[in-house]
Amino acid sequence: MTLPTMLPTSREQFVAWCRGIDEGPWSGLAVPERITYPSAEVMTSLAAAAVLTERVRLTTTIVVLPSHDEVRAAKQLATVDVLSGGRLTVGVGVGGRDHDYEAVGASTARRWQRLDDQVARMRSIWRGSVPFDGADPVGPAPAQPGGPPLIAGVAGPKATARAARWADGVDGPWAVTGDTGNLARAAERVRRAWTDAGRTDAPVISTSLWYALGDGADDRLRAYVHDYMRIFGEDVARASAESARCTTADALRATVDEVVTAGLDELWLVPTTADPTELDRTRTALDL
Repeated sequence: MTLPTMLPTSREQFVAWCRGIDEGPWSGLAVPERITYPSAEVMTSLAAAAVLTERVRLTTTIVVLPSHDEVRAAKQLATVDVLSGGRLTVGVGVGGRDHDYEAVGASTARRWQRLDDQVARMRSIWRGSVPFDGADPVGPAPAQPGGPPLIAGVAGPKATARAARWADGVDGPWAVTGDTGNLARAAERVRRAWTDAGRTDAPVISTSLWYALGDGADDRLRAYVHDYMRIFGEDVARASAESARCTTADALRATVDEVVTAGLDELWLVPTTADPTELDRTRTALDL
């Protein structure tokens, strides 16, 4: 389950979502990132979730790493790993919104290569290497030896091939629309990239789904998707909103079955309301 931090969320709602997700049956809690949007900051939200939960694994979907200083990010993420007792997985990628880079004064140049380099440096920092000669190491040491697992937020074949050199898995923006074959082919491309890179471990493969349940679900889902995607232009926003159709219990169950049949490891549900009663509706819809 993804925290609804893309929406205005009160303290009481945030606490209720974290504790409700931790109660189950979800295995993980995700926090997304955007800058030029009315969303909560990712690292702060992640740290709060770490101390409000005890069981679920935490992940980022995703940190746009080239818009961050990787040493500071390594320190922040190691802190969250300690606060969570070693329950952190870090999803990283280059994102798709230049506005987020511009807003924080970051360059979009060579962002794919910079991502590769940043990942290597973060792992070096987590292993205790100093950031420069004569400096002290950057702490704290992560709870997980060597640092948290890293998931690459990628889609295309070139980006997936790059990720196969350093990632523990892939979180892809593949469409979940009832086309099981499309998802299965996407998962097979990831596994093939791992094989081509000489990897013998299996990649963790995941994707996400916007959904809504309860009264006004259709209008709420489409309004949320339209607003989220309008940065790419009205045509994209409208088409994306029209394609968002997971608004009933039957549709949600069918989607979960689709992801399982396609052979993916995880499905991140993305709620489109900050109302924590959506958790109850979701449990009921999935017979959990």
